[in-house]
Amino acid sequence: MTNVQQKSVSRTGTRIDSKLARELALRLTSWRSETGTSGEAKFADQLQGLLSELPYFREHPEDLRLVDSHGDPLTRNVVALVRGTGKRTLVMAGHFDTVSTDNYHELKPLACDCLKLKDALIENLSGRDDRSEQEERALQDLLSGDFLPGRGLLDMKSGLAVAIACLEDFAADPDRQGNLMLVTTPDEERESRGMRSFRDALPSLAAAFDIEVAAGINLDVTSDQGDGSEGRVVYAGTIGKLLPFALVIGCSSHASYPFEGVSAQAMATGILARLEGNAALADRDENDISPPPICLEAKDLRDGYEVTTPERFWIAFNWLYHAMTADELFDRFRQEVLSGATEAVDRFASRSAEYGRLVGRSAGSTPARPRLLTFHELRALAGQVSGEGFDALYAQQEKALSHIDNPLVLTRQLTEWLVGIARLSGPTIVIGLSGLHYPSSRLRLNELNDRALHQAIEKARAGLGNDPERSLVWKPHFQGISDMSFLGLAASGNQVVSDNTPISRLIDRPPENAQRFPTVNVGPWGREFHQKFERVHEPYAFGVLPDLVSEIARTFLADNSQGK
Repeated sequence: MTNVQQKSVSRTGTRIDSKLARELALRLTSWRSETGTSGEAKFADQLQGLLSELPYFREHPEDLRLVDSHGDPLTRNVVALVRGTGKRTLVMAGHFDTVSTDNYHELKPLACDCLKLKDALIENLSGRDDRSEQEERALQDLLSGDFLPGRGLLDMKSGLAVAIACLEDFAADPDRQGNLMLVTTPDEERESRGMRSFRDALPSLAAAFDIEVAAGINLDVTSDQGDGSEGRVVYAGTIGKLLPFALVIGCSSHASYPFEGVSAQAMATGILARLEGNAALADRDENDISPPPICLEAKDLRDGYEVTTPERFWIAFNWLYHAMTADELFDRFRQEVLSGATEAVDRFASRSAEYGRLVGRSAGSTPARPRLLTFHELRALAGQVSGEGFDALYAQQEKALSHIDNPLVLTRQLTEWLVGIARLSGPTIVIGLSGLHYPSSRLRLNELNDRALHQAIEKARAGLGNDPERSLVWKPHFQGISDMSFLGLAASGNQVVSDNTPISRLIDRPPENAQRFPTVNVGPWGREFHQKFERVHEPYAFGVLPDLVSEIARTFLADNSQGK
């Protein structure tokens, strides 16, 4: 018999037992589920087994289901529905995969055993006199008794534990209104394949359950290096993300005669100067400002040493947004890339002329103005050169490279392969997108369910009172990439994104009947997720959050007016 089964919460005002949520979190964390491992694939069965012990699911096993996601061994989503009255349903969501435990080094065997890990970290850190500021902070947090470490405990099995506690709390209420659903997904840490597979299955799943999903709460985490006031947050939406790239093709020359060509690296430097951390390119509106674009990778594509200037150079960027559309972002990238490369070529031509005056002769011919092609245009050109059967040839090449896990590397190799087929010469730049597109989202208070969810949260916030240890603030957008981009967004397949993403598996193709409903993020807070000292703040995660989420759900589901 599980602790979940033993403890039911009455609806007479009793708080959800914080020990219950904590024990659940410890148990979930002990099940290793690193992304891409057999543990990730096994987790769904383990969680289904835990949930099936709850009284509600012993009586209603048909309301506990597994939904296939991806991979070999197959990973699956766990869907658990507790029915009340009517069709109105709220979804609580979270992912169960975690990043690697390798950065625990000698403590790796303890990475998912939270209590033993805590003792080991305290012993390890206490025995050293050369602690860094980060290590000192971690030690004091662990000694305080308010923080608990463990791989995936913060990101985000503590959030899953909260959701399970809320689900049991809901099931224990004989007067419950509406329906409460829990969905837990794999693969958030890489490509959100779990949430995307759930999104695709939801229309038929909702029909089979005979429910109407009206809203969602994601329970992902927030990092706060302070007192928690920046971590106790409800996010009204999530930030969007694209990974634009530029493959720069120059005209190489001998280093002794540099002005007989134009370096791809010089053009790439011009592009980088236009984009890297440029605050003017930060997306903004009256509510929020997203971080500016930042370079993730920049490299000369030669394998060996040559006394020639680089002919090909690759740069890739991370660009977050919330107010722009993906089309607008890609068009802005095109403008900045072409301007940066053109400025670099013009500058190089000017220096060639200056050097020619010094030596009294021409140092080289004036380089041509660079041209820019989108990946879509490059692929069309390569198809014209290659002729009939090109699409099959492309699919064959992509399959041959499918063992490459890094999307930047795979994108670059596919693009270079097409450049060779199309026989492109420089100066030319090819631009495209090298990763999965994460759309942005936001509450739309002119819509009924969005407004009802907002009102339910406001009521729950008011119930927290003025206690500075419990206060909750609104923020416009969750700043990390998360499954929120695919939970509750209507079909948003973007043609520009699809046309310019070389890797077909990273082109998101939502079904036309994908369901739209408002989703917010309300989750635990802690410090240093994905790092060795990943730790969750226990008093909030287990003492405040379960009641808060439960109150939001009950208020929203009881709103028969649906926000009118």
